[in-house]
Amino acid sequence: MAAAAAAETSEASTAGLALAEANINWQRLDKTRFHVIGAILFTAQQGVLHPTAVVKTRMQVAEGGLSHMSGFSVFRRILRSDGIPGAFRGFGTSAVGALPGRVFALTSLEVSKEMAFKYSEHFDMSEASRIAVANGIAGLVSSIFSSAYFVPLDVICQRLMAQGLPGMATYRGPFDVISKVVRTEGLRGLYRGFGITMLTQSPASALWWSSYGGAQHAIWRSLGYGIDSQKKPSQSELVVVQATAGTIAGACSSIITTPIDTIKTRLQVMDNYGRGRPSVMKTTRVLLEEDGWRGFYRGFGPRFLNMSLWGTSMIVTYELIKRLSVKPE
Repeated sequence: MAAAAAAETSEASTAGLALAEANINWQRLDKTRFHVIGAILFTAQQGVLHPTAVVKTRMQVAEGGLSHMSGFSVFRRILRSDGIPGAFRGFGTSAVGALPGRVFALTSLEVSKEMAFKYSEHFDMSEASRIAVANGIAGLVSSIFSSAYFVPLDVICQRLMAQGLPGMATYRGPFDVISKVVRTEGLRGLYRGFGITMLTQSPASALWWSSYGGAQHAIWRSLGYGIDSQKKPSQSELVVVQATAGTIAGACSSIITTPIDTIKTRLQVMDNYGRGRPSVMKTTRVLLEEDGWRGFYRGFGPRFLNMSLWGTSMIVTYELIKRLSVKPE
């Protein structure tokens, strides 16, 4: 959700294109309607993509043959052993837990962005530069606050997704996960992977939006919407271009960030590293011993599909939410 809010700046920064005229800023939105509609539509989007997250997680943490199977093979195996519910393990916890998290992330983003933009008035900067700096600061602040909330949620959900695999613990539900993790590791156990998430989330987000902006700009130019163009794109053109750019951005980001995601997932889920608390270095070493360098791309297929579909559906969904949430004039 926080990432989706950055779409406003990405659109507005495409200077000279009629696309900027379709931008709906924060002040024009009915906040209550925006959050309610957003909760409904983004939860639906999350539900559609959740099975790919389950497949990815299982491929990343599994040992032996499962880690070398294709994503479709793993998915069929899940259906054979656990049925449809197996493909949605952890969804209830993820969906309900993400509701306050989305509001929290978006609020921290918008408040910090407004403060940074106002403070930048004291500097000799163009408006475009002020917007860029303000959004960069806001994205960093939002990432920090969001990680504090979402990392424990990720730990819980991923453990629920991975249960049933050899060597993985079984749980009766999210509260059982919390109880067992806290009992064995304390509260810090819920923050496994927090450091690596903090160090990688901001660059990954920057990569996503950079790819999205570049792809969108190239597509508009190829369609004849240059700086001096007077024609305006239709609503269908806006949706198609934004969706295509989102797909490209998700694909580019997944290629570069999958190794870090594999390490993070294993760090948050696996316990069988012998004595001592799991660490990034220990997790990396075990992964290399098990599978060599190719091990860093375990689950790449499902993650590639997940991020590509996420990029497309997030942009289209977010724009729809904004249009439905505009205050009456």
